[in-house]
Amino acid sequence: AIKRLILNSATQLLPQSKYFHSICSKVLDFHYPHQLKEGLEGFSLELPDQPDNLEQLLVDCRDTLKYGVKTGHPRFFNQLSTGLDIIGLAGEWLTSTANTNMFTYEISPVFILMEEVVLRKMHSIIGWPEEDGDGIFCPGGTMSNLYSVLLARFHLFPVVKTHGMSAIPRLALFTSAHSHYSIKKSAAVLGIGSENVIVVRCDERGKMISSELNSSIETAKSKGLVPFYVNATAGTTVYGAFDPLNEIADICKHHGLWMHVDAAWGGGLLLSNKHRVKLQGIERAHSVTWNPHKMMGVPLQCSTILVKKKGLLQECNQLCAEYLFQPDKHYDVSYDTGDKSIQCGRHVDVFKLWLMWKAKPEHSNVCFWYLPKRLQSILPSPERDRELHMVAPKIKTKMMEEGFTMIGYQPLEDKVNFFRCVFSNPATQREDVDFLIDEIVRLGCEL
Repeated sequence: AIKRLILNSATQLLPQSKYFHSICSKVLDFHYPHQLKEGLEGFSLELPDQPDNLEQLLVDCRDTLKYGVKTGHPRFFNQLSTGLDIIGLAGEWLTSTANTNMFTYEISPVFILMEEVVLRKMHSIIGWPEEDGDGIFCPGGTMSNLYSVLLARFHLFPVVKTHGMSAIPRLALFTSAHSHYSIKKSAAVLGIGSENVIVVRCDERGKMISSELNSSIETAKSKGLVPFYVNATAGTTVYGAFDPLNEIADICKHHGLWMHVDAAWGGGLLLSNKHRVKLQGIERAHSVTWNPHKMMGVPLQCSTILVKKKGLLQECNQLCAEYLFQPDKHYDVSYDTGDKSIQCGRHVDVFKLWLMWKAKPEHSNVCFWYLPKRLQSILPSPERDRELHMVAPKIKTKMMEEGFTMIGYQPLEDKVNFFRCVFSNPATQREDVDFLIDEIVRLGCEL
């Protein structure tokens, strides 16, 4: 019965125009935290002292989907990862059925080999020699970016693995003002320090200014810091901007720095003959983050760290735990990939991507303001900005309470709150975008 319920619910979440385009089809049935905690119509989050019967479990399954956000809805524009691919869903189910771990070949032979095949394919798409590259699937882009900083530091100062930060000079790394916050978080986690992350200015389109990068590196050197790493972004989180990779690569080569490309969002464009030009120069990077769970539409989570130098992941992270990684096994122990990872247990994220590789979707971010009529006649000024800053949050509140569509908002630098519309769901049609705009106008007309 539970299996039938999940199958029926999944069918509702998949792109079916009659279901989604009904006025009764909501992206979410919003309730505030205290309402969900208190319980709704028999749905309780509390764990009972005695086991519930099957009927109650079925109700709980239905309510969990009912009160959650339908990220597969074509009118969900809120995040970079949206949609629900039926092949990917089947891959996720089979992965859960297998319920195995990715640390050794002996317990995960097929998935280990699948990972090797998929990573090799991704290397070749980037433009690296297939036989030289390395990589691993990670629990999200933040972890993939953390691996890149970890590897860059180890590559420059291998002694840090055993003696720690006290054995090396004060480091500096560089990233754009529009880059993902995970670069600063990585520096904090790895003991480098978030203050040693130098933020490089961007142009009005959100692209890193390469001349600013070069001068920032020179300034850091003059202060006694040791620059070692530059993060370039291919598809920023907000504007969807692509940094000038070739210019950044030239600067990294001149200064002898590790170049990483965070292509978590934009990596999918490498599959497009028309649009891969936006990532020209990515083949010059030492490492790349690529999240197939974003532009490629693979179900969460599916992220990779791809490394140009083979063996570096192993050297950096290997600790040779004897209960797992015995060197005298009866097969080639290079397939015991678990010692390349920070983790011990590692979820199988490759199968759904491997299964979906024969399909494939396309996308972008669109950022905009909604100006209510009362603000349209006012010239740009600090007073108008203060008023405009409150518009998007108010519309978003009403939108979530009604639940028919969903879009994100945020401020950025000197720009007040604006809407950020993410297109990554292949089920989204023109009428869904029209519906979103009409809803924003309807909900904001009296503001």
